Amino acid sequence: MVLLLLTLGLFAIVMLAMSVGVLVTGRCLRGSCGGPAILDGDGEPITCATCPNRDRLKEEALLGLQAQAREGVIR
Repeated sequence: MVLLLLTLGLFAIVMLAMSVGVLVTGRCLRGSCGGPAILDGDGEPITCATCPNRDRLKEEALLGLQAQAREGVIR
């Protein structure tokens, strides 16, 4: 019984950490390929193209790639 409670507690802590990480980074949640369509409040499907953070995330990714190229990580 103790092992079950420890396991459930560990899973709860991990899920809490992941949810805090999503909130802190501000990234859009993404579904798996072929999964059901996710709808916003207006009934429109939410995709990567309609993500409100799309431009900012693209810019951050580009800056990260440029920094890695300068450091010689990427050729």
